[in-house]
Amino acid sequence: MPKYLVIVESPAKEKTISKILGKDFIIKSSYGHIRDLPKSKLGIDIENNFEPTYINVPKAEKLISDLKKASGDADKVYLATDFDREGEAIAWHLKEALNLSDSEISRITFHEITPEAILDSVKRPRELDMRLVNSQQARRLLDRLVGYKLSPLLWKKVKIGLSAGRVQSVAVMIICIREEEIKSFSPVEYWSIEAELSKLDKNTLPFKAQLFSKNDIKFDKFSMKTKEQSDEILKELEGAKYIVKSVGSKQRKRSPYPPYTTSTMQQDVSRRLGFSASKTMSIAQKLYEGIHTRGSAGVGLITYMRTDSLNIAKSAQNETLKFIESSYGKDFLPKAPRFYKTKAKGAQEAHEAIRPTSPNRIPSKIKHSLSPDEFKLYDLIWKRFLASQMADANYNTVTAEISAKDYLFKASGSTLLFDGFLKVYNIDDDEKEAKLPPLKNDELLNLLQIIPQQHFTEPPPRYNDASLIKALEEHGIGRPSTYAPTIKTILDRLYVRLDGKKFVPTNLGMVVNDVLKNHFGNIINVEFTAGVEEKLDKIAEDKAVWQNVLKDFYTPLEKDLAEAEQNLQRQKIQAQESSKICPNCGKHMVVRDSRRGQFLGCSGYPECKTTMALDKDGNVAADPQETDMKCDKCENVLLKKIGFNGKTYLVCKNLNCKTTYNIDKYGNKVIKPEPQHTDIKCKKCGAEMLKRIAKRGSFLTCSAFPKCRNLQWIKIPKETTKAKKIPKTQTAKAQSKKPSKKKAKSS
Repeated sequence: MPKYLVIVESPAKEKTISKILGKDFIIKSSYGHIRDLPKSKLGIDIENNFEPTYINVPKAEKLISDLKKASGDADKVYLATDFDREGEAIAWHLKEALNLSDSEISRITFHEITPEAILDSVKRPRELDMRLVNSQQARRLLDRLVGYKLSPLLWKKVKIGLSAGRVQSVAVMIICIREEEIKSFSPVEYWSIEAELSKLDKNTLPFKAQLFSKNDIKFDKFSMKTKEQSDEILKELEGAKYIVKSVGSKQRKRSPYPPYTTSTMQQDVSRRLGFSASKTMSIAQKLYEGIHTRGSAGVGLITYMRTDSLNIAKSAQNETLKFIESSYGKDFLPKAPRFYKTKAKGAQEAHEAIRPTSPNRIPSKIKHSLSPDEFKLYDLIWKRFLASQMADANYNTVTAEISAKDYLFKASGSTLLFDGFLKVYNIDDDEKEAKLPPLKNDELLNLLQIIPQQHFTEPPPRYNDASLIKALEEHGIGRPSTYAPTIKTILDRLYVRLDGKKFVPTNLGMVVNDVLKNHFGNIINVEFTAGVEEKLDKIAEDKAVWQNVLKDFYTPLEKDLAEAEQNLQRQKIQAQESSKICPNCGKHMVVRDSRRGQFLGCSGYPECKTTMALDKDGNVAADPQETDMKCDKCENVLLKKIGFNGKTYLVCKNLNCKTTYNIDKYGNKVIKPEPQHTDIKCKKCGAEMLKRIAKRGSFLTCSAFPKCRNLQWIKIPKETTKAKKIPKTQTAKAQSKKPSKKKAKSS
């Protein structure tokens, strides 16, 4: 019997696909990239037409050896890495590292991990697409040039340990520009006037009408700039009769939103569920790679989650329309199947939108197989896609014009006539019903009160996860796979911090941004970065040569680097001094930035490492309080402390003991169970695997962490763990039930 080797990227995908393809197929995981540019040097021969030097990733040496052996024993090797440019590049690196010829490999791709999609991909293999490989290679080399050329300059001129990035630096720039707009903003005063009215019949509810015009001249937002102007209008309205001039009604349709792309999913999930972009993508990856549900050996619940396309497979659309008709009725079907077209720059239309692999996998029915966060995300993806294929919602909108002397007021209300897609996907956050009582022309109304309101224009809001991703997408900066890692990087580098859920540039971020803007403004800017993305797309379309794109980028970079080396002075990052004195050394405390906010640190750092937490108002948090609990390691007293993010936790009073505990809702310390030793060896590095317990159950993690981050959600063989004891009471209950079942069957 012939044997086939299929190489995927992740162990989770390996486990799911192995149960689909059967015994003739050996499924192995590459654990992501197995080759990359060397860390110790640039790895790009600029003089030799930007020729890259790739090396095997050190931690993947044993894995490569195992894959070589498996590929040598196989009749055919299928490279089944992700369906995007990076996945194509990983497949090419696998071919090169394993010394495989073109005749020995086949490239297979799939949008979803379902039996139908996997089996179909094996039947329709293709060759490696070197256009996609070259596009991804150009992106990697561009990022390496920026990182390895700009970062040393920042180390020398600003601070050791800094980094610059082609996309991340522009993201920081966008946040800094918004912060400058907020600081320079001057509020403008304006006024509005509302009339609270009711019918003469006291049984009807009151309603409000907005002042609209005077003598047919419409008021705009700033028609009333002062209280004096508002008071003048109020005086003219004294004694006025409020009479209905006209009433009109019309029906209005509201169409559903399109299904999710990576960007819109991250934005909507941020607004509705409060997940960060990285958390959203991590959960979506698990839903894509496969969840083991009851009655299924393992199946992907959603299609590929890194996409900017709104295409939908015809078979999936037909299945969804049948599901809608059978579940909700014909009235909820659209007049014609819906098709959407993306507006994102450079969208890859060959991909599909994010959708459930089958509408029949109803979230509520598989909730037991998902963690709470997985269920929330899947539920949202399922509802959004189903709604995108349903009929419009119909509203009846009523508008009333009400005259008062020379002035005209307007009131409007809407009533939902047919919910359509709203039956599935609730958008009450976006639009709420507002009803008007039945009104007739020339009807006299009762004035309850006239309401003048003072307003001030507000500065543009700071970016959060959703709005920053939207801005990056609108400007054409980055691609679906880059949004989450970009945000994580600028937070980890402390170029920005979170104030609540809003991004605020740190002093460090402002200084680095000024350096890049003033000395590298022709390449580190929104327009140039978006232009590079377009050129990368052209490489993928075989309309541009990747070496030429690198040359066009590197030439101005090299010139700016030479000028900055000569002209840029050493930059100082000023720390804001506070009035608080360090209790340990007597020096002043200064305000410092962390990923989750600001805190006070001793100005004598690193000799003195004293820190103090700040609350949300910027005040020093309460001093640590002693508790009656003891540390399990050194038996010292535990202190209740408030962290930089406002979360309370327990810390050992002994400074040399760094033991910490979370606190449950009853105020007790939460003790994490110690990892258990096993006889299982890590497949990546050969070290011992440890059994740990999490909310979702037991899992294995490599004892060589953090050097090796191998993790497996698998059951430990019985010989390595003790059998779970069943309480006698449960056994007795189980035995007592068995006879009754037999009696029931016999009767």
